[in-house]
Amino acid sequence: MSVELRPGESQDSILKRFRKSVAEARILPIVRQKRWFTPKSEVRRIKRQKAIRKSQRPPRE
Repeated sequence: MSVELRPGESQDSILKRFRKSVAEARILPIVRQKRWFTPKSEVRRIKRQKAIRKSQRPPRE
């Protein structure tokens, strides 16, 4: 991810644009997941538990 410096742009505004572009690209959650190796069986187990919790909560109004 890169952000080009615009003429007369402050460092604060370029940092803000960079953070916004990273958030829009949803890079941070992927980086956090890939920080450690997780076996496929563990990923499936977590996904199944998440689905169970989601199905047990009351419906939204």
